[in-house]
Amino acid sequence: MQLIVNDVESQAPVILHPPPMTDDEFYDFCQLYPDFRVERTAEGEIVIMPPTGMETGSRNNNLAMQLGAWAIEDGRGTACDSSTEFILPSGAARSPDASWVDNRRLESLTREQKKKFPRICPDFIVELTSPSDRLRNVEKKMQEWVDNGALLGWLLDPDSRTAYIYRPGRSPEMLENPKRLDGEGSVAGFVLKLERIWASL
Repeated sequence: MQLIVNDVESQAPVILHPPPMTDDEFYDFCQLYPDFRVERTAEGEIVIMPPTGMETGSRNNNLAMQLGAWAIEDGRGTACDSSTEFILPSGAARSPDASWVDNRRLESLTREQKKKFPRICPDFIVELTSPSDRLRNVEKKMQEWVDNGALLGWLLDPDSRTAYIYRPGRSPEMLENPKRLDGEGSVAGFVLKLERIWASL
């Protein structure tokens, strides 16, 4: 297993080689770095990312607030913010910027599993690019979500005011400067207003 630490200044990866970890060991490892986002690739690499800047944090907060408020009102599922990590069928452990899981699927998880990183792929995820992200890397991550069971995914690139919609079995749909995105399928009825997400501080 490799440990990749992105340098805050250059974003060049630093690769280390810790021993393989079980899911529980990986969870415990992540608790050692509460100020960072730690993910695991399907190949077993561990990636530690620095905290976001204020502008990205504000956008993430607005995104999570909109999805969370809708989920409470709708009642069919549970919304999570960017601090929630999911272990996918591929073995990857990922944290989307916002996610939603149908409550009926959550019934299969024990209380202990819900306290840690659950082995479940969200039905719906949203990823928001930050200045340090390379778009092609986030696009690969979006495809990974869909390949592991996500039914709908939105990739938002505020710098270009572009949204990409991912659905299983279809090529991504690109929308330039949309004012809103409308949920479909399991999240039909959710409307994401993009004015504050597109805006700079």
